[in-house]
Amino acid sequence: MTTGVRRRMGVEERRQQLIGVALELFSHRSPDDVSIDEIAAAAGISRPLVYHYFPGKLSLYEAALRRAADELAERFVEPHEGPLGARLLRVMGRYFAFVDEHGPGFSALLRGGPAAGSSRANAMIDEVRQAAYEQILLHIGVQEPPARLELVVRSWVSLAESTALLWLDGRRIPRAELELQLVHDFAALAAVSAAYDAEMAGILVSILAGEPADGPFGELVGRLAALVPGPREGDPDS
Repeated sequence: MTTGVRRRMGVEERRQQLIGVALELFSHRSPDDVSIDEIAAAAGISRPLVYHYFPGKLSLYEAALRRAADELAERFVEPHEGPLGARLLRVMGRYFAFVDEHGPGFSALLRGGPAAGSSRANAMIDEVRQAAYEQILLHIGVQEPPARLELVVRSWVSLAESTALLWLDGRRIPRAELELQLVHDFAALAAVSAAYDAEMAGILVSILAGEPADGPFGELVGRLAALVPGPREGDPDS
């Protein structure tokens, strides 16, 4: 008969375990509501041992935030193949999957949690936004974006963020509908900008040239066309 012996974790392995445990707890409740005692219990260690690896809750929260921020930024990485509309739709699917899985933590991250006001936390949030911005530019194929394109992309990233936060408050709109709507929002922002600027118009024409009629952008055109009233009886053109 052999007796099971608990393997002793190394320092970095234990740190990563605690970060994973914290992220799991933050996925179900706001970080403000999760205590160090709960994290210690879930990890199977004592409270003092948690403080051996992290000076306090803020440092553990920031470490968990670092991992979550890296994962969220990766959701915007997509192979540069196929129409842009389909690519953006897949990106939004992965983005909202993350939001769905980590709702309370995502909300606390953007609305302010234990690390609210922390320069390190704010920097990580900005990194995610910048990573998303750069990925979208890569998909569009523009290395040095004109001012209007930068405004469109950054506005769209902010819109996705605020939409996700509102969706978490009750999930009153089906997730798949919001994912598609956000892709349509990108097209709408680009179209309005193109109406004011020739360079943006050229970029939009280039994007639409590769879009199929049954893709997300083509569907938007169909939805908008259906809203336009037809000629009324008695009109000269009817």
